[in-house]
Amino acid sequence: MNKTILITGGSRGIGAATALLAAQKGYAVAVNYASNSLAADEVVRQIRAVGGSAMAVQARVEDESQVLAMFEKIDAKFGPLTALVNNAGIVDVAARVDEMSVARLKRMFDVNVLGSFLCTREAVKRMSTRYGGQGGTIVNLSSVAARLGGAGQYVDYSASKGAIDTFTVGLAKEVATEGIRVNAVRPGIIETEIHASGGQPDRARLMAPMVPVQRAGSVLEVAHAIIWLLSDESSYTTGSFIDVAGGR
Repeated sequence: MNKTILITGGSRGIGAATALLAAQKGYAVAVNYASNSLAADEVVRQIRAVGGSAMAVQARVEDESQVLAMFEKIDAKFGPLTALVNNAGIVDVAARVDEMSVARLKRMFDVNVLGSFLCTREAVKRMSTRYGGQGGTIVNLSSVAARLGGAGQYVDYSASKGAIDTFTVGLAKEVATEGIRVNAVRPGIIETEIHASGGQPDRARLMAPMVPVQRAGSVLEVAHAIIWLLSDESSYTTGSFIDVAGGR
């Protein structure tokens, strides 16, 4: 069976590292991006340079029409998906709950939660034996923030990742008899660009002393956990979580 994977938010950080690693494992890789086409094209170039198969596909995951168009493009080029990594996500600047605007909250939950639901819905339609599919695997990107709460900084982000945890457990049970496994990875403090988008570019370095292992993690360390959950080596694992957080 051909292996085809969609990685949302695949143009940088954890998504890009996962895309490159998935290509090494024989996947045809669809690299989703919201706006940075140059970064997505660079990931595709790197994959093709070593003989892999990849395409960049633009879509804002919270926009249903764009998600539908994205899946049609992937179907046309690679055929039905066999794997999905719901990696696209956002943070915002540090704020208390009593300072958060409705616009901020809507954006947070639209991208981090609704986006994962929409992409998963379309993936299940292609993977599930209920629809004539051959099965597949889904990995959601949660965060240890779902356990820690993000007080004084981003309770909204933490709550959105708590929703992803519940989504992972419920969906795993829902599609367990349809050939689909669903798991999640919960990264901790990782050296990635997402901190800068939240106004704290040095956050990983500053937070490192608070991590039991005394350092931030790398995007590749997270990517290896994702790839394991996608692989046959984890064939009896569903509805589960791997914390890649240095003991935090």
